[in-house]
Amino acid sequence: MAADSPVRWIDPEEQRLEEQIAQTEARWVDAEVEVETLRVELDNFALVHHQRLGPMYVRLDELDALIAEATAARTGDPEDIRRAFEARNVVEPMPDLEAFFAEADAAARGESDGGAEGGGTEQPVIPQAPQRIRPDKEAQRLYRDLARRAHPDLAQDPAEQELRGAFIARVNEAYARGDVLALAALAEEWAGETGDNGAPAEGTPERLAWLRQRLDWLTARLRRIEETRAELVDSPMGQLLMLLPDDPDALLEVLAEQLLESVSTRQAELDRLVGTV
Repeated sequence: MAADSPVRWIDPEEQRLEEQIAQTEARWVDAEVEVETLRVELDNFALVHHQRLGPMYVRLDELDALIAEATAARTGDPEDIRRAFEARNVVEPMPDLEAFFAEADAAARGESDGGAEGGGTEQPVIPQAPQRIRPDKEAQRLYRDLARRAHPDLAQDPAEQELRGAFIARVNEAYARGDVLALAALAEEWAGETGDNGAPAEGTPERLAWLRQRLDWLTARLRRIEETRAELVDSPMGQLLMLLPDDPDALLEVLAEQLLESVSTRQAELDRLVGTV
C-alpha cells in the first residue's frame, strides 16, 4: 500500500486573502462588463437620437429665433432685440424640413420621390430610427468570460499587459458591434494562451505581500469603475436614457411626439406674431 502524500500546510491568512481577491475580482469583472454594456448603449442611443431627432431640435431653434426676431420687430425694445440676437446666434443652418418629412413619408409608403402635392396639413411622419446594436445575453457572457481571463490589468508583466491590451481592444470592438461569432472566435483564440500574471508561488514569503497589494489594487479598481458608471448615468444622454432604460426605442417615440408638439406650438405662436393666421 502506497504511503499517503504529505498534506501541504496552507497559511490561513493567505487562504483568506485568496478568497477575498477571487470575490473582488469577480465583482470587478462584472462591473467592467456592466459599464462597457452601458457605454455601448449610450453610444448607440446618442447616435440614433441625433439622427432621428436632430432636425426637429434644429427646427425648434429656428422657430425660437424667428419668434424672438418678430417680437423685437414689433416692440423695438432693446432687451427684445438682445434676445433676438442671442437666439439667432445659436441657430444652425435650417434644414429643408418639409423635404425631410416628405422623404420620410414617401419612404414609409414605398415611393421613390417624396413631397406631397399641394399644401396638405397632415402631421409630419416621424422618421424611423436606424437599427441600434445592442449586445445580447450571449455576447455579454462571452465578453465577461474574456474579460475575466484576458484583461490586461490581471497581468503584472509589462509585455504580457501589452499583449492582453491589444487582444482586449479587439474584444471591445466585437462587443460594441454585438458580434457573437467574433467574440466566440476570440474566446477560442485565447483558449491556448496561458498568461502568467507574475504572482509569487503559493506558500512563499512574498505571496502574502503580493496578495495584500493585489486586493488593495482590485478594491481601488472596483471603486473607479463604479465611479465611471455613475458618471455615465449622470451624463445628459445617460439621464435621458434612464427615463426608460428597458425600452430606448419607445423613449425615442415619446421624445419625437413631444418635439413635434413643441414645433406645432411654436409655429402657431410665430404665425400669430407675423399676422399670417
